[in-house]
Amino acid sequence: MNIIITTIQIIVSILLVVVIILQPKGGGLGSAFGGSYVRTRRGAEKFLFQVTIVLSILFVGLSIANILV
Repeated sequence: MNIIITTIQIIVSILLVVVIILQPKGGGLGSAFGGSYVRTRRGAEKFLFQVTIVLSILFVGLSIANILV
């Protein structure tokens, strides 16, 4: 069981890295401290953002499951 969880966790981590690399640059913490530029995510950018959230939650869940098993 531990090998299956670890394998899935490795696959999820690789996908997470790829999705993070594919995200466009320019947003983030820098605009939160001084920028008044408001921008909404649309299309592929919104999809990548949502996939990143899902994959990160899945990664944390798999990490906790790997510890408990």
